[in-house]
Amino acid sequence: MGYGYYGWWDPTYILVVIGAVICMLASARVKGTFRKYSGCRSMSNLTGAQTAERVLHAAGIYDVAIRHISGSLTDHYDPRNKTLCLSDVVYGSASVAAVGVAAHECGHAIQHQKHYAPLAVRSAIVPVANFGSTLAWPLILIGLFLTGRTGALLMNIGILCFSAAVLFQLVTLPVEFNASRRAMRILGDTGILTSEELPKTGKVLRAAAFTYVAGAAASILQLLRLLLLAGGRRDD
Repeated sequence: MGYGYYGWWDPTYILVVIGAVICMLASARVKGTFRKYSGCRSMSNLTGAQTAERVLHAAGIYDVAIRHISGSLTDHYDPRNKTLCLSDVVYGSASVAAVGVAAHECGHAIQHQKHYAPLAVRSAIVPVANFGSTLAWPLILIGLFLTGRTGALLMNIGILCFSAAVLFQLVTLPVEFNASRRAMRILGDTGILTSEELPKTGKVLRAAAFTYVAGAAASILQLLRLLLLAGGRRDD
C-alpha cells in the first residue's frame, strides 16, 4: 500500500512523534529555566521595562514604544509600528530572567535599526509563509484522498506551500541567536548585569533559543514525512 493513510499503521508517524517530543522538551526547559531564574533579583534592581528603555537608549534608539501585554512569555518586538511588548512576567519584574528577555527583544529592535539582513529576509517572506501555512494542509489532505495525477499534483503543491513555512522557521534561527548575542553584550557593557549574573541570563536565553530550534526540527521532520508519503504514492 505504500505510505499514507491507507493502512492501520503509518510508519512515518514516528517522525511526527519525535518532533512533538522535541518541542515538549524545549517548552518544559524554557519554562523551568525562566522560573528558576525569576527568583534571582538583579543587582541593578531594574525591571524588564526599565531595562528595555536603558538598552534601547544605549543603542541610540528613542522612537520605540515599550508596552505591557498580558500573558506569560508573550514578549515580542513589532517592527511595523516600532513597539516592544513585554509580558506580565517580564515588564515589572527585576529578575535576571526578566532582564534577559527584555534585552533580547531590544536586540530585535536594534536589528531593525541596523537593517540586519536575516531580519529583513524573514519580514519579506512572512506573507508567503502565512499563505503557505494556510493552504498547505487542505491541499495535502485533499491530495491524499484523491487518486491519479490530480491527487499527486495537489499534494505536491501542498508540500511546496508547507516548505515556505519551514523556510521561515529556518530563517528565524539566526535572527533569534543574533538578538540574544546583542542582548548579552549590551547587558554586560552597560553594567545592567554583573559578571556573576550574565551566565544565569545566558541560560534563560539559550533555553528560549532551543524552542526555535525544536520548532524548526519538528517542521523539518514533518516535511520529510510528507515527502515520504508523496514518494509512496508514486511507488504505488
